[in-house]
Amino acid sequence: MRLGRVAVVGGSIAGCAAALAVARAGADEVVVLERAAQDLQDRGVGLSVHAERYAELAELGYLDESMPWVRIEQRVWSHRDGELFGGRRFAVQPFAFRTYNWGSLWRELRGRIPAAVSYRTGAVVAEVRPDEAGAAVRLADGSEERFDLVVGADGYRSVVRAAVDPGDRAAYGGYLAWRGTLPVEQLPDWSEALLEGEAATVCFTGGHVVAYRTPGPGGRGQMVNWVLYAVPDQADELRFDDPEAASLRELTPGLERRLLQLAEQALPPFWGEVVRRTPPGERFVQPMYDLAVERYSLGRVVLLGDAASIARPHTGSGAVKALQDASALERALRTGADLAAALAAYSAERAEVGRKTRELGHRLGVAQVQQTPDWSLLGQQELDQWWLGVNAGAGFGGHALRR
Repeated sequence: MRLGRVAVVGGSIAGCAAALAVARAGADEVVVLERAAQDLQDRGVGLSVHAERYAELAELGYLDESMPWVRIEQRVWSHRDGELFGGRRFAVQPFAFRTYNWGSLWRELRGRIPAAVSYRTGAVVAEVRPDEAGAAVRLADGSEERFDLVVGADGYRSVVRAAVDPGDRAAYGGYLAWRGTLPVEQLPDWSEALLEGEAATVCFTGGHVVAYRTPGPGGRGQMVNWVLYAVPDQADELRFDDPEAASLRELTPGLERRLLQLAEQALPPFWGEVVRRTPPGERFVQPMYDLAVERYSLGRVVLLGDAASIARPHTGSGAVKALQDASALERALRTGADLAAALAAYSAERAEVGRKTRELGHRLGVAQVQQTPDWSLLGQQELDQWWLGVNAGAGFGGHALRR
């Protein structure tokens, strides 16, 4: 089918994948509208991709071996136990993941977009108005352009989502993720901590830390990416219940105090020291939100990535979901009888995945943050049984793509 002129709103990982998808599906012209005025390559921290999902996406040409990555093979569970420096390790699970640096992965995907695609920075989209022939896109500077198809890849505060379903709004999950990165060579000296091929899950009452190695910026060296999940002292400090007002951002003094309190009182000495050694400028906070729209498209406007569904990071599938959405959109556009049929098929397929992933993220958040077990009573068998009940075989690391 002829796609005509296509706008992709948002130029991060999801937006680059979307631009690649519509270009490969035969769009006459592709314009990426990214609100940030500067390159995104230094944004974000680490992310992970399940090995099986990587294989699918590599076969489809969205990922490949040239992108810097680190192999993870097992997940080690531990908790604070007296003054044991690293805490007590009580379970080990298979964990076949590949980890990436957000900025490096974005740069690799950005480089795969065909040269004919126009990637505009500083292009803030204020409104998208769909009609029978396409959609009008109004920018914050007052200018307006028409497109035959608009793809919303503009994240959890999506402007495009308002054109598809104005009633859908992200809901605050009740807790935060404090995030940070630290060069591997700056880790405290302990030979058993975060070995090659390991991801650590460090548990405490009311939360946990996940940590793993990633490539450094530009693929040089290695970093430790850590994420600490817990409830803040003051839930309204950054108006977390308003997704328009909070996102990944630097810590306030109150959130800094809460982080250091948890590092001192809840974590084993080694992991508390990892948090303290992370420079304040490398610490961020990310509120947890839930969202899954009922439909991914309306007319000639379609949603992708976090613009369509938001799952808490516990699912291990955030980047995977966006890349899978892009590949599914490309397949639908290539095989659909017409544009309406293609977008309907895409919406039906990916809305179901988005709903399941959101539900899994919520369930994992409750079990690992808001209603944690007594970790001191768990060994390998108890952890395996607990995890089976929480995950219920339902998509940790992402759902397999349809073919």
